[in-house]
Amino acid sequence: MSIVWGIVAGIVGGIIAGMGMGGGTLLIPILTIFLSFTQIEAQGINLIAFIPMAVLALYLHKKNHLIAYKQTWKLAITGAIVSFGSAILANSLKGDVLQIIFALFLMGIGIWQLYEVVIYYRNKKKSKTDLK
Repeated sequence: MSIVWGIVAGIVGGIIAGMGMGGGTLLIPILTIFLSFTQIEAQGINLIAFIPMAVLALYLHKKNHLIAYKQTWKLAITGAIVSFGSAILANSLKGDVLQIIFALFLMGIGIWQLYEVVIYYRNKKKSKTDLK
């Protein structure tokens, strides 16, 4: 039965990732809460699941000429360094601490997204009143 739930988790994570939101936002909680993986295992699975999605996204962006090559190297090098350091840090922390950090991260993203929506609609409403 856990294979079925694993497939469901992968499908849901892929759909969420395809909509522009990180698939791990949902995949990691599904793996830890419903499938009893540790936080470190769930994060590792998420990283592996990310590879095919990243390859497909890269292909589509290249095909549509949406890659800014000059900035790519700066971001790739910085991302690799930060990822390496974060992986070392994650391996040195206990799973409970990682869960708390991940939960705080998700709450922070949620608050930021809510703020962005409020600002968007406030500006939209303001621009309508300016037209009158």
